[in-house]
Amino acid sequence: MSLRKLGWDQFYIGNFEALNKPGCFAGRVTMEHMHLYQIQSEMGEYVAVISGKMRHEAYRREDYPAVGDWVAWSPMDGEKRGVIHAVLPRKSKFSRKVAGNTVEEQIVATNVDTLFLLNSLNHDFNPRRMERYLILAWESGANPVIVLTKSDLCTDIEDKINQMAAVAPGVPILTISSLLNEGMEALDSYLIAGQTIALLGSSGVGKSTLINFLLGEELQEVKEVRGGDDRGKHTTTFRQLFLLPNGAMMIDTPGMRELQLWQGSEGIKDQFNEIEELAAQCYFNDCSHGREPECAVQLAIHQGTLEIERYESYLKLQRELRYMATKENDKLRFQEKERVKRLHTQQKNHKSMR
Repeated sequence: MSLRKLGWDQFYIGNFEALNKPGCFAGRVTMEHMHLYQIQSEMGEYVAVISGKMRHEAYRREDYPAVGDWVAWSPMDGEKRGVIHAVLPRKSKFSRKVAGNTVEEQIVATNVDTLFLLNSLNHDFNPRRMERYLILAWESGANPVIVLTKSDLCTDIEDKINQMAAVAPGVPILTISSLLNEGMEALDSYLIAGQTIALLGSSGVGKSTLINFLLGEELQEVKEVRGGDDRGKHTTTFRQLFLLPNGAMMIDTPGMRELQLWQGSEGIKDQFNEIEELAAQCYFNDCSHGREPECAVQLAIHQGTLEIERYESYLKLQRELRYMATKENDKLRFQEKERVKRLHTQQKNHKSMR
């Protein structure tokens, strides 16, 4: 397969040449599963593992390949298997904190041009959850587009669009029904040959149904949502990149019921830009937007130009980001101590063997 069909451009060419790894080829990771990576390249499709040197030097999760990554790899003799030696610099990266109490990054997709953020127009409709997706989307470096699915199940579409627009100023909002083929033409302007789009959303929002529609065949399993709350089961269990018939690429991802922020200091400024602008108008530079006089934020809430729910969401997400930053710093300090200790042990063992 031509690398250009996979999104290969001058950015990656320059970075690949800078690696200066003789004997290596460029390839794109199209699937990741149990420490095995499926790679598409000009030589065909290969299953690869990372090299021992790369594993040894990996410091954190972002040092490992993820779906969408371009990598430098070499084939094994006589097999459709290979070894990954390096990950090329990324244009974009959508990450969240792994589910649970572990403080660790989970890379969902990389080198994505457009993020389709899906929310279904049923009982699972949730503008507050979309604020989280948008913070991570702005932080990723890709362009977000909100796609409201299952329009055939909704009787108040305009009201739902207005609710979503209130938490996503300036973000395109599309409504579709994959089942009835309604509104699908609105996606065409984003599905461009050589461009990569990632589908993100909760279980049951219709990601697999949309992928099947765009592929023109039933490749992804689809399950019915639960009665009562309209939540779905996990039908996609791992991330995978598909090449669509028109030449665009699409990354399908497992549903995310829990979306904890990973990084978002810049993303939160973009997502809550109107609050950031109001804060800059306060009389005191260090205004806490509580009881201080001439507080522009409180004045906007009082006048009804800023919804109290949106401001409370802004405060909640800020607290979450501060907490995550503290935990991440603690973890990095511990990892650095362990790394230095390991190096000292290796040096000591090396000297004793002389």
